[in-house]
Amino acid sequence: MRNVAIVGDGGHGKVIRELINARPDTRLTAVLDDKFRSFEAGKEWCTGPPEAISEVRRLVPDVLFLIAIGNNSVRKQLAERLGLKKEDFITLIHPTAIVSKSAVIGEGSVIMAGAIIQADARIGAHCIINTGAVAEHDNQISDYVHLSPRVTLSGAVVVQEGAHVGIGASVIPQLTIGAWSTVGAGSAVIRSIPDRVTAAGAPARIISSIQT
Repeated sequence: MRNVAIVGDGGHGKVIRELINARPDTRLTAVLDDKFRSFEAGKEWCTGPPEAISEVRRLVPDVLFLIAIGNNSVRKQLAERLGLKKEDFITLIHPTAIVSKSAVIGEGSVIMAGAIIQADARIGAHCIINTGAVAEHDNQISDYVHLSPRVTLSGAVVVQEGAHVGIGASVIPQLTIGAWSTVGAGSAVIRSIPDRVTAAGAPARIISSIQT
């Protein structure tokens, strides 16, 4: 049994808690969030601010961590703020997800219910592959990416760091979604998307730039 502490107690955190409960080999031991001002050892799990990592480790020495924040940039900020090592993070895969044996999933990433990861796909660190999303063969997905529910990436798509592909969007083969860009819900991407823009529509067109 692996003990898991999550950082984040919002909507995404609720789903992660259920994912942990759905697995027979994981147990939730702590929920850390900025809304908790002090560390408390509860009956079901501990609570406290994100900086309470040392307190959690004193109670559960073998605990692993996962950042349960849906916002990609906030997830990256927290990963840097916590100062944990790669081996301190757990990768979680829902029992109903289908993941190829040749796929590689990075630390701190989550593969949600009904998602499919095909042959030789590479998923980076701290990614969210959400409910029913499909990452086809040879996809290259960088760190801090979020594929929303029912996203479909065809073969050999590259998604660069921090990109967010909205619910139900589709991407044809061998395209690139640029770093920290957003693809709107239901979009059909037939051309590569550059860095730091919002693209939407069918076919998807750039509608704005994203300021740093």
